[in-house]
Amino acid sequence: MTITEKQTPFVIGVILNLIYIVAELGFGFSTNSMALIADASHNFSDVLGLLVAWLAVWLSQKAPTAKRTYGYKNASILAALFNAVFLLIAIGGIITEAIQRLNQPATPHGWTVISVALLGVIVNGVTTFLFVHGQKEDLNIKGAFMHMAADTGVSLGVVVTGFIMLATDWTWLDPVVSLVIAVIILIGTWGLLRDAVNLALNGVPNNVDLAAITKCIASQPSVSKVHDLHVWAIGTSDNALSVHLVRDTTENNDCFLNDLDQQLRTHYNIQHITIQVEYGDCQQLGNVENSI
Repeated sequence: MTITEKQTPFVIGVILNLIYIVAELGFGFSTNSMALIADASHNFSDVLGLLVAWLAVWLSQKAPTAKRTYGYKNASILAALFNAVFLLIAIGGIITEAIQRLNQPATPHGWTVISVALLGVIVNGVTTFLFVHGQKEDLNIKGAFMHMAADTGVSLGVVVTGFIMLATDWTWLDPVVSLVIAVIILIGTWGLLRDAVNLALNGVPNNVDLAAITKCIASQPSVSKVHDLHVWAIGTSDNALSVHLVRDTTENNDCFLNDLDQQLRTHYNIQHITIQVEYGDCQQLGNVENSI
């Protein structure tokens, strides 16, 4: 995806959600509904999450500098981690409110609340859809996707339980559905948090098969040994690799490096590659603990 393709969903999502927040506040104050006013505040936090992810996308395309030789690509990892933690806090709020409503059942939602929640399903659903493609290949965009998917689920829960509670006296239904939605969001958020922490700690990205890369390098003609292979993420959509390998010949070394570089880029999702070629017995170097 190009930078423009990545940023467009954020522009649309922020605008749609700001309009929705204004509408919620308007209906909330006009009907004296604290529920709508509180939800508008919650939705503003989601806009903040979108802005953080958007900022990371913008920073990631800035050119490297003398002090930041990889640029600001790592900002996307920090943004994904931020949104994962933010979602966990939101889940805690949903669970706390649901437990309180179980102990003190609320009155059924009025038509105004149901109508505004239905508008929320549409706005958040459209925004979620905008991130469907990008979230498959970029953890930062997945964080934004999870935020909007969570809001869509909460709004949908309000609509469904609202209709049922208007026709019945099942006041327990609203908090129970909220708890179910919170658990569903938690499952997805935990995966986001796990992957973000993994990248922040320079772990091998989930979209990289380290065993297959090792096999590919070791199977190259003239390669007799591979050691100190490292793969890590420098951003949520950029991976780096460094490796030492031993060749039994110096023949066509440039062509060898070019061919291996192309294989790693094309088949193994590696964007930044550093290969150190060695000749002869490198046993001593291979045993250096902090060798890169």
